[in-house]
Amino acid sequence: MEKLERPIIVPWDFSQVAENAFQHAVNISKALNREILLLHVVHEERDKDSRRGELEASIEKLGNEYGKKPHFEVVSGSIFHAIGESAKELKAEMIIMGTHGLKGAQKLFGSKALKVVVSSRIPFLVVQDKPAKETIDTILLPIDFKRENKEKANWIYYLARNFGAKFIILKSNAKDKGFRRKILSNIKYVESFLKGHDIEYEIVTTSGKQSFKKEIVSFAIEHSADLVLIMATRDIKWVDYMLGAPEQYILANPENLPVMCMNPRPAKIAGGFRASGGA
Repeated sequence: MEKLERPIIVPWDFSQVAENAFQHAVNISKALNREILLLHVVHEERDKDSRRGELEASIEKLGNEYGKKPHFEVVSGSIFHAIGESAKELKAEMIIMGTHGLKGAQKLFGSKALKVVVSSRIPFLVVQDKPAKETIDTILLPIDFKRENKEKANWIYYLARNFGAKFIILKSNAKDKGFRRKILSNIKYVESFLKGHDIEYEIVTTSGKQSFKKEIVSFAIEHSADLVLIMATRDIKWVDYMLGAPEQYILANPENLPVMCMNPRPAKIAGGFRASGGA
């Protein structure tokens, strides 16, 4: 596998949504000064060589059209594991993945995208459409009652440092007193972090008239957010995919918003051992 300095990985299946993801990668590579690697996954090892010609044609086309020639790699295995494993091996900066929305049969792809995302500790930027502009100026940061919200702090700093973005904190308007207490704790933690690092932000509370996941998408559109920053639920289970986890809806949102999703650190149990695997 080609050794690059913390590359931006774009899973590549020759589709338009993959090309949309590449366009986002071109913009972000300018801010991060990183190379782009197209990663194509085949089921069998014997199929790898047969796709190289198509990939070479793709990188020539993309380089000519967008002014940034990517590298490429072909790996074999399941898409649900190969992307995350390759990203870890390459010490990738991030993964920018194109996905389909929620219309018709494509609804299934929302769960598939989430399964790929939770396979890796490396941040995913999940996109459906072409970038609306070259810069990321406004980032929507939803905060609810879950403890893993506090882990967004490091990524806030990363995005603010590299993109100079302003953050809009969207506070969930929960009715349950216990949830409200946890939300307030998360808000105080994140706000203290933002103030301590001199990061521009504002806090807005949702109306509570819709589910939080739908209010996130509506608010992002109304306030022209360039990116939504979310954290996946810790130790997400198969039943969450079946019932439709909130992250699933946001990743494949009907407004085609770019969404950056990270996985929380594994939970710890007595004795300091981690409750699940991962770096």
